[in-house]
Amino acid sequence: MVLLIGLSSARHAKAGAADYFVASRSVPPWLVGLSAVATNNSGYMFIGLIGYTYAVGIQSIWLMVGWIAGDLIASKIAHERMRDEADRVHATGIISLLARWGGTNNRSWQILAAVVSIVFLCTYAAAQIAAGGKALEGMLDIPSAVGMSMVALVVIAYSIAGGMRASIWTDAVQSLLMVVSMVVLLVAIVSHLGGLDDVFEQANTIDGFLNPTPTGLDIPGFAGPIAFVVGWMFAGAAALGQPHIVSRFLALQDTRQMNRVRLWYYSYYLLFYCFAAAVGLLSRLYFGDSSGFDPEMALPNMARDLLPPWLAGLMLAGIFAATMSTADSLVLSCSSALTQDLPKNPSENRWMLKAATAATTVAALLIGLWSEQSVFSLVVWAWGTLGAAFVPVLIWQILGAKLTSVAMLCMSTGGVTATVLWKFYGFPGTVYEGAVGILFSLLLGGFFVRLNLQYSSTNK
Repeated sequence: MVLLIGLSSARHAKAGAADYFVASRSVPPWLVGLSAVATNNSGYMFIGLIGYTYAVGIQSIWLMVGWIAGDLIASKIAHERMRDEADRVHATGIISLLARWGGTNNRSWQILAAVVSIVFLCTYAAAQIAAGGKALEGMLDIPSAVGMSMVALVVIAYSIAGGMRASIWTDAVQSLLMVVSMVVLLVAIVSHLGGLDDVFEQANTIDGFLNPTPTGLDIPGFAGPIAFVVGWMFAGAAALGQPHIVSRFLALQDTRQMNRVRLWYYSYYLLFYCFAAAVGLLSRLYFGDSSGFDPEMALPNMARDLLPPWLAGLMLAGIFAATMSTADSLVLSCSSALTQDLPKNPSENRWMLKAATAATTVAALLIGLWSEQSVFSLVVWAWGTLGAAFVPVLIWQILGAKLTSVAMLCMSTGGVTATVLWKFYGFPGTVYEGAVGILFSLLLGGFFVRLNLQYSSTNK
């Protein structure tokens, strides 16, 4: 069904990059909201978050609080300005938007940003494809490599057919599939465990499982939990730097409709996050603390054990919907960077655009087959790095700063470097690495803004 809807969008396709990458800025607010949230709540929710909640218990709720709060604050600050400016400078993605902001042309930064974007968007897409492969392996015993290839083929088929329009149309259906399948499993597992009273009784027997205070942090005392939540607020704000999500907001019909978009987006976001966290908690009660058990396989394994075959099929469709709703957006954003941002003269040839989409999907599949990291790790790693590369530049531009190519290059390079160093040498379990990269890049931006003001004052 999802594939047919995606293919049918080709009838409305028009020639040119603006239609392929932002659907000619003609998408109504309810579709933008559902598409953005389905793209955000991907295989990370179905596979990664459930695995994380299985491991840490109820304290995973603080990740949700920080993430959604940061996302909302960032949206109120930036989304209207981004949509208007993109229309003014004819940008089809976040890289071209930032490079041309205010009528500038920061070409050298645009090339670097495109390279960073391609690398980490492919890594992110690989995580989604891996999630689909894990689902098939857990429920149907299909080898993970075969399942991942199936996800990649479906994504290539409808993304090439309709571009961003296909991605947004299918996202709406996928968002419904995701919620229905999660609710079905939630009801099934509560019933299997004996009802809500028995669930709470069993949860209380697991030491610290219902303790909401974040534990196991590298920073002692109250500072640790505060740093943990604030770090994930930066993760939420990093949504402004995710090309695949930003492109949805750039496709909106009219900036004045943004509040309606937020209503759809955050209502669904909160609802689905709660469902996913609840399933993660219940999976710990169902499987226990099994040594050697992969918690990211919890959902497909529970669906196979607890549901009748036709409902297990619905659950599998829900997981596939979640992975595809993000994977298609990621490969489209990646092909946008390849064809619109890297070349000096952006391509308008529809076959070149489609070929780039197919190539980036294959690249993501190869990364997914090769990588041994968890879906959760791949997603938060790519998410934080993209946020550090783009969000600080965007914030300073919204504040009215005139950033040179040198300043933007230093900010993005410094932010990405700080993120990488913190991940491998800092305290990433306490403070999210993306937060460190964003803060460092913001400070670098402040230095360049001050330097520019001093230079301007001296010249006068």
